[in-house]
Amino acid sequence: QVQLVESGGGLVQAGGSLRLSCAASGRSSSYYTIGWFRQAPGKEREFVARISWSGGNTYYADSVKGRFTISRDNAKNTVYLQMNSLKPEDTAVYYCAAATWVNPTEVYEYAHWGQGTQVTVSS
Repeated sequence: QVQLVESGGGLVQAGGSLRLSCAASGRSSSYYTIGWFRQAPGKEREFVARISWSGGNTYYADSVKGRFTISRDNAKNTVYLQMNSLKPEDTAVYYCAAATWVNPTEVYEYAHWGQGTQVTVSS
């Protein structure tokens, strides 16, 4: 079982930056692919980015490519999502999740989820 706790959300103006953290605990948590998803009010949860357990393989949704960077520190069991050049449309609850699938981008491929952290970008 893996437990995930997100932090770092908040209110920021358009063009600003935030860094989200996802702290993982539990057995073999460092061997999971970690993904970030987001869900805006009235919309489905959507994939944002993922990183392999080694950190050598990352993948981003087109909507955030070039603005967001995912990284991980396995010594700290923490995955980060650096978000730059934020836009109002980035406003959502952001979730981190853990998967053992290869190259997972779908919600159903992730077995463990955090509680989410709110990101609000004002115009």
